Amino acid sequence: MFKQIVVGLFILISSVTLAQEGTTSPYSFYGIGTLKFRGTVENRSMGGLGVFSDSIHLNLQNPASYSSLRLVNFSVGGSHKASKQKNETESQNTSSSTLDYISIGIPMGKFGMGFGVIPYTSVGYDFYSDLPNGLTEYTGSGGLNKSYLSLGYQVTSELSLGIDANYNFGKIENTATTQQNDVQYGTRTFNRSDVLGFSFNFGAMYKKMITEDLELSGSVTFTPGTGFTSENSRRIETVSIIPAGTFTIDEREITVADTDFTFPSQFSIGGGIGRPKYWGIGAEYTSQKTSNFTNRSFNIDNVIYKNASKFRLGGYYIPNYNSFGNYFKRVVYRAGARYEQTGLNVNGQDINEFGISFGLGLPVGRLFSNANLGFEIGRRGTTDFGLIQENFFNTFLSFSLNDRWFEKRLYD
Repeated sequence: MFKQIVVGLFILISSVTLAQEGTTSPYSFYGIGTLKFRGTVENRSMGGLGVFSDSIHLNLQNPASYSSLRLVNFSVGGSHKASKQKNETESQNTSSSTLDYISIGIPMGKFGMGFGVIPYTSVGYDFYSDLPNGLTEYTGSGGLNKSYLSLGYQVTSELSLGIDANYNFGKIENTATTQQNDVQYGTRTFNRSDVLGFSFNFGAMYKKMITEDLELSGSVTFTPGTGFTSENSRRIETVSIIPAGTFTIDEREITVADTDFTFPSQFSIGGGIGRPKYWGIGAEYTSQKTSNFTNRSFNIDNVIYKNASKFRLGGYYIPNYNSFGNYFKRVVYRAGARYEQTGLNVNGQDINEFGISFGLGLPVGRLFSNANLGFEIGRRGTTDFGLIQENFFNTFLSFSLNDRWFEKRLYD
């Protein structure tokens, strides 16, 4: 029954586009939107750390981790983000909820396979820009999704290798509506980009017992530059803007060339130490060559891209995973912190982000299934030079369900 339920849920949820309006950040205006975190709630609760793997949890950040699975795992997770956006004079509160991933991992001896759907980028904003004799409202929605197939192989008892094959797809819509004083009608420009491309991610994980109780873990991933094709269209409208709404008076299509661009390569390396099934602590560094990134169909004068980097520190603690007499001793306690240089520079200011997170892994049912609850507080951007600062509080929830699908039986 578990197998039928999982397959049915996967087909149902996969038919829904995940990345649509998964953010309310004004910084999603740039490029192809804000880059979504690729990882589970377990990872996010440890500052985004992805250096640990085990037999009952998925690690979406490194495909080599699938070789560690010993049970079929179905994972689904979502999040809610509450944000206070402010500049030097004003502020507003926004919120958004999104389904973050749906994934299945299947053990196959020394091999492990995984597949699923996760959001890749997200676009969602609505803000105004003052003009000398009027104003312009900018709105945007959409984003990219990633369907992936992963394969991990245990080369030795200590070393595993893996690869992700990803199909990236989605659409991004941007609208700019300008109204000038003493002019009867306004102008609305609508841009749409249908974006698709293939990408690959390579990973390696190393685990070695250095004492009778302590295990050393290492993780490396590399994503080559991703080639995207963007089919672009543009429409310009003359509109009447009144309190009751905005009405189109006239419209015409504008021919816009399709574009090909490369999303930058990314390299991550991390390490950790701990006592398996009891505790672990680790750190991770990620570098991304975003300095060669450009917008897909239009240029913005006050924006440049620099190389991005991420620093993550986190860990977990389990008082006694085998304590069936005390539930809370089997709970996994997680915490972490992260700091990100996003690579985006607006008005000469780097847009950086940091967050502090913590969470719980709550055992449910049989076969080590669990529900994971996480929280994160953080900040992105600055109020200097007319920019916007976002103070956010994220809540994460996921279910990680395990079962045996390929069990050899003595009697039928």
